[in-house]
Amino acid sequence: MPRHMSFSRTSRLMHDPLNDQEQSLFSHLDELRRRLLRSIIVCLVTFALLMWHANDLFQMLSAPLISLLPPGSHLVATDLTSPFMAPLRLSFMVALFISMPYLLFELWGFIAPALYQHERRVAIPLLSSSIVLFYSGVAFAYYLILPTVLHFFTHIGPSQVTIMADMNHYLNFTLKFFLVFGLAFEIPVGTFLLIWSGLTTVESLSAKRRYVIVGNFFAAMFLAPPDAFSMLMLAIPMCLMFEAGLWAGRWVRKVGKDA
Repeated sequence: MPRHMSFSRTSRLMHDPLNDQEQSLFSHLDELRRRLLRSIIVCLVTFALLMWHANDLFQMLSAPLISLLPPGSHLVATDLTSPFMAPLRLSFMVALFISMPYLLFELWGFIAPALYQHERRVAIPLLSSSIVLFYSGVAFAYYLILPTVLHFFTHIGPSQVTIMADMNHYLNFTLKFFLVFGLAFEIPVGTFLLIWSGLTTVESLSAKRRYVIVGNFFAAMFLAPPDAFSMLMLAIPMCLMFEAGLWAGRWVRKVGKDA
């Protein structure tokens, strides 16, 4: 084969669209791998730092319950590994909780190049508000709802019954509790995304408000602890968060018209 023909064939391969797509795919996968690796390292470093304070974290988590028990009462461990594993699990969850802004930052860095300029203007405040709302939901549950719920459960039973809560069961209960309220506070983000993407409108959601309220109470009945107060304290913020999402949808539409 002549030399110039070989060079021409190599040049065509180098500029082959399929070859370019394959290289682009590998570059995206490599970037995703690097971002995942950095995220894992941040989580592990945070977990390693918190691991030395695992018992202090668990003591902070159990303080609302201990304060309601009779003097000298404490949590019990029905499993031999619970005194070690329960604080360790809590440290890992707190590490994820603390690392969440950085994880979202890496996610944003990966998807941002594929977004249009107007989409970026919406995505940045959306990610920021989702972090703030989730943290607010967890804080709301810990400082306001959890003490009231624990007071209800520790005083509703017969007086001759001594409560001996297992530390693993208590950890599972509180983590689920925080997750439910954290996700409930994300309702404005979900509502806004539905409106912004064009899947629905503010007027349509407003017209279905009564069904949304019933749905919130129905969901709270299964997600909240089995008492009426907890259900109300979850359903009412969910309804308020829905209204906040509608307000955000109206505001963005108004700003878009003014622009």
